Amino acid sequence: MAWEYTDKVKEFYRKPVNVGEIENPDAIGEVGSIVCGDALRLTLQVDKESEKIVDAKFQTFGCGSAIASSSVLTEMIKGKTLTEASKITNKEIAEELGGLPPEKMHCSVMGQEALEAAIANYRGESVPNGSPEEGHVVCHCFGVTDEKIVKAIRENGLTSVEQVTNYTKAGGGCGSCLDEIEAIVFKVLGQQREEQAAKQEQTPRRLTNLQKIKLIEETIEQEIRPELQKDGGDLQLMDVDGNQVMVSFKGQCRGCMAAGLTLSGVQDRLRKKVTPDLVVVEERAP
Repeated sequence: MAWEYTDKVKEFYRKPVNVGEIENPDAIGEVGSIVCGDALRLTLQVDKESEKIVDAKFQTFGCGSAIASSSVLTEMIKGKTLTEASKITNKEIAEELGGLPPEKMHCSVMGQEALEAAIANYRGESVPNGSPEEGHVVCHCFGVTDEKIVKAIRENGLTSVEQVTNYTKAGGGCGSCLDEIEAIVFKVLGQQREEQAAKQEQTPRRLTNLQKIKLIEETIEQEIRPELQKDGGDLQLMDVDGNQVMVSFKGQCRGCMAAGLTLSGVQDRLRKKVTPDLVVVEERAP
């Protein structure tokens, strides 16, 4: 299969910069393996006081995209502090090259992982998520863990097994892990939908005054009054002033010892259905 490469990818492949290894490096990041087809070793020289990356070199065993991604990464991080460099994503590596074919995005991921490993090495921290030390291996052909797959899905917005393969190589060998990868994709997408729904529920809706009043009226008429009427009680909406809702109890609810609890329940229901800023107060008839 022939892939379309940008001029910048070709340039960094044909004339890579920062190839080699720093003597007595301050940080080392190694990812992949020759057995799996791709391997990258990143070495850094770091200024101890400022934590700026003074120099960066790489050695890689891989395709032209791996060479180009590793080479451009070293240029991107030189002069940055470790904290600044840690924010670089695989997307930014690919963008710096003018883009990569979808099937070669795993090369940019490998660069990001090597940088994360090098920074962790410098700081004496544990290896980042997705390493063989965390999670269980899903793809034995390329040694890819479930943690690495989940991370790739979340950080890159992946929605299919094919995309997971492009970004991690998982499933690109014998194919025996494809069903498990698909299950992970569905699980993560389901979690993301739930997270988004929860976020939307927590975010107050921006309603106009007319929309708010209408929604209050509908909630009272369709959900609150029918429940109260079952026990001989009732409630009437008297007025709405900003976020204050004034109601009057009728029937068995009027003068009831549990009216305070009922009022609290009405407020909870309206806050959930309309906006969490509402305050419900009882307006007693003269």
